[in-house]
Amino acid sequence: MEHNLEQFVVEIQELLRLDDRDGLRETLDFMRVQDIAWVLMELGGDDLPTVFNRLPPGRKADVFGYLAPGYQVRLLGQSPRADARFLLSEMDTDDLTALLQDLDEEQLRDYLRLLPFRAIRRALKQLNYPGNSVGRVMSSDVVAVELDWSTKRALAFIRRNADEHTNNVIFVVDDERRLVASIPIRHFLRGRPDDPVETLLPPNPPVTVSVLDDPIEAARRIQHYDLETLPVVGEDGVLLGVVTVDDVVDLLEAESTEDFHKMGSVGVLPLSLQNASPLLLFQKRVGWLLVLVAFNAMGGYVISRYEEAIEALVALVFFLPLIIASAGNAGAQSSTLMVRALATGDVSARDWLKLWGKEIGVSVSLGATMGIAVSMVGLWRGGFDLALLVAIAMSLIVAAASILGMLLPLILNRFKLDPATASVPLVTSLADVFGILIYFALAVAIFNLTIAGA
Repeated sequence: MEHNLEQFVVEIQELLRLDDRDGLRETLDFMRVQDIAWVLMELGGDDLPTVFNRLPPGRKADVFGYLAPGYQVRLLGQSPRADARFLLSEMDTDDLTALLQDLDEEQLRDYLRLLPFRAIRRALKQLNYPGNSVGRVMSSDVVAVELDWSTKRALAFIRRNADEHTNNVIFVVDDERRLVASIPIRHFLRGRPDDPVETLLPPNPPVTVSVLDDPIEAARRIQHYDLETLPVVGEDGVLLGVVTVDDVVDLLEAESTEDFHKMGSVGVLPLSLQNASPLLLFQKRVGWLLVLVAFNAMGGYVISRYEEAIEALVALVFFLPLIIASAGNAGAQSSTLMVRALATGDVSARDWLKLWGKEIGVSVSLGATMGIAVSMVGLWRGGFDLALLVAIAMSLIVAAASILGMLLPLILNRFKLDPATASVPLVTSLADVFGILIYFALAVAIFNLTIAGA
């Protein structure tokens, strides 16, 4: 019978409470390693090492690779050095790099001492690549055959060396390990045993990604070309590693999470929300909130400059929240659409002029429609002049906020900054300030009011 993961958590907790070791072993034997890893992270506390240590060595290594780095570090710290050495030495290079890059210098030196020299060299090589590069997330465990080998020899080599990164495509390199082709394995199976690999080469060059490219570029190419495995090359075309579909899923999840955090004016969390401490959450949120307080204080200052106008025409206050909220909503819509389009590669910075023209047309239409709608309320509350004010103000403010929401992500992208920083709260706060200025400036002009200090 198929279990869901929550049922496994409850069942294992009950087996631990009863100290039923045989039952726990049978349950763990029934579970997939990915599910065991998920359950271990849900259990946490003292149950995490207790259940992990009940696994046989081979399954320990498999489960360990699916744990988040924070849980891996905790288990390594509670394991004998021999066990820690075994777990680290069994990790894929990309998973090992993900673990090591989050350690402090003392922990890094300690764990590197546990690894064989070859693994140390490979780990340090990947850690030397820039933090946000394909080199940090690729697996360097890649099987490749040479041009002058026979099909028979190539298949024998693949059988001996194939691992989980050897999918349905075989990479072909020259004698200097420069990538020449990516050939579906079925071509090897159909070829004559004594024919050289060179006779199987496809007409098109292989799709590759540079080791220094952004990992999201690797994800885009895998998606666009419908690949299972994407080869990673250096500047000289040498095959260095691979990025696989499962790597892409993790990359896209991490990127989406990071963008959501930024668009909510929250710094990037290195841990899950469940594991983040209250102090860390405070530190990640307080900075942006203080910045937004400053913008909102500017709005309050602008309002204070128009106190006499408000006293002369109290009906202005009735429409102020409506005008400001509409501006923020329009800017947030535009910003969200633009940030997402930039993230998916649908648009780029060079498209700004075309997008500017399109957004002006859309935003003016939106503003005019909302202006006409709200003018009916203005006519009811204060007559024709008030209806005219709110209609013009709504049209201008919604149009300005929409254009601001479109331009800000493009400007940030142009200066190599993350467009997601053009978050909804930031655009909303800016739109509030401009909206207040436009609204009261029009009110003073239409009703011939005075302002403080004038």
